Amino acid sequence: MLAGAAFAVAVVLAALRVGEAPGKLSDWQALVLGIVQGATELLPVSSSGHLILVPWAAGWQYLQDHPDFNKTFDVALHLGTLVAVVIYFRNDVVRLIGAWFGSLRRRRIETDDERVAWYVAVATVPAAIAGAAGESFIEDHLGNPWQIAILMAAFAILLWLADRVAQTRAISEIGWKRAVILGLAQCLALMPGVSRSGVTITAGRFMRLDRDSAARLSFLLLIPIVFGAAVLKGVKDVALGGGLPPGSAGPFVVGMIAAAVVGLVAIWGLLGYVRRHTYSLFVVYRLSLAAAILIVIAAGWRDKNF
Repeated sequence: MLAGAAFAVAVVLAALRVGEAPGKLSDWQALVLGIVQGATELLPVSSSGHLILVPWAAGWQYLQDHPDFNKTFDVALHLGTLVAVVIYFRNDVVRLIGAWFGSLRRRRIETDDERVAWYVAVATVPAAIAGAAGESFIEDHLGNPWQIAILMAAFAILLWLADRVAQTRAISEIGWKRAVILGLAQCLALMPGVSRSGVTITAGRFMRLDRDSAARLSFLLLIPIVFGAAVLKGVKDVALGGGLPPGSAGPFVVGMIAAAVVGLVAIWGLLGYVRRHTYSLFVVYRLSLAAAILIVIAAGWRDKNF
């Protein structure tokens, strides 16, 4: 009920055009992108790819022409999905944080919760380093629609192969080496079209985690990565950069609310779905989207770059 009310508020704000500025990203566009972010960040289909493809298909040039605004808005949308994950897994988050600090106090790891907490911490490090070091290269050389199509298809096939592996291992049993491998896998998600949740679910399934556990671990891995990025971007681009760009308050609020509400629905839907089905639906979706992108480009309806 609260989620529905929050989404209704976002729709009303967009309808009234609250806080937007003429010629800039509109509240309606922010609402659409928030819905896209919430639906795709937590499913194995690449939110970063979709956040490029939707403006590309719709002809919305503002974010492409204003990269500084785009980066800050992207963080705002990710904050929305972070809120969704923390709300849904609040009991797990509190328990794992307590377990992590407990292991620090004792200077040893004893329980399954403590192991999981440390595996998440270890898997976060490579992605954090790669994100900080490779941000400029990725912005300059990756993220064009044709590249997204190729990565969508390639990692769809990897997900399909991983999903055929037997399910024999719990999250607490992955070990330190596999935790590092998960972190390295997250680095690949910096490329739009790969999908952070998709690549971590794929890695988890290759490690013989069951489908539900692979998805849960993927969601837990999102928390430190997105929180760290939000703090870094918030300090660098907002606090030290003179505040939010003019005309951004409305789109930021609308986008964040939409991303949070739809993100909650996406988590609930995915976990319920994979308890009874394989990930093949998402494999088919990714391959179909990749084909559609290449057809659009080949037909000349949209340029291959954006």
